[in-house]
Amino acid sequence: MEEQKLTRLNKYLSEAGYCSRREADKLIDTGRVTINGEIPEMGTKVAQKDIVAVDGEIIKNNKDSFVYLAFNKPVGIVCTTDTKVEKDNIIDFINYPKRIFPIGRLDKPSEGLIFLTDDGDIVNKILRASNNHEKEYVVTVDKPISQTFVNRMSNGIPLEELGKTTKKCKVKKLDSHTFNIILTQGLNRQIRRMCTYLGYEVQTLKRVRIMNIKLDVPVGKYREFTNDEIKTLNTLLEDSTKTFQAKQSRNRRKN
Repeated sequence: MEEQKLTRLNKYLSEAGYCSRREADKLIDTGRVTINGEIPEMGTKVAQKDIVAVDGEIIKNNKDSFVYLAFNKPVGIVCTTDTKVEKDNIIDFINYPKRIFPIGRLDKPSEGLIFLTDDGDIVNKILRASNNHEKEYVVTVDKPISQTFVNRMSNGIPLEELGKTTKKCKVKKLDSHTFNIILTQGLNRQIRRMCTYLGYEVQTLKRVRIMNIKLDVPVGKYREFTNDEIKTLNTLLEDSTKTFQAKQSRNRRKN
């Protein structure tokens, strides 16, 4: 029974909103995390009474006070929490009074909607490509858009440098040089690479929606999620996570 009350250390730090699980693993591996004043091994589990600290700072896990922000990222801002390396980073730009971090990223020359939170446990659920969470963009390119361009973008583009072919997606021409695209995966610089493959160069790229939440704040501004948005988001994440777990179970049976 006591085992059920234990939480893996990386998950504890994630749920506390300190960082993502991957970042937590790095902190643990470098000996910056302590449990009751001692440096633990990777994979150690934490009990409710344990005192967890990072660089001497005690980390409390309070799930009831999570922050969820919808931010309209300007061009030129970098989506990183490493404030020592990047001058124009998203954390310093927002200057939020509580420790938060972005969910996913937008390239420095791109703009638009990005989520920030201190709820590390939600990150993997939103970013997991197999859950097919929609992200919508408006893109302008350097020359007229043909129907061939729309068809090929929609049906998948081979990206040799990444060793992958993009999933089928929804593409709609808005005017001669502008199109709308809805993706369910997030490969590195995916839209720009897709356009380059077809001989086009992206001029502007704006993300206007993530799942059920639309971009509705001015550039450089943010707002908190509404209660209805959080409720809908949690429902979508719950359903998609169950789908992912079912696929994992089928794959294990096949193997």
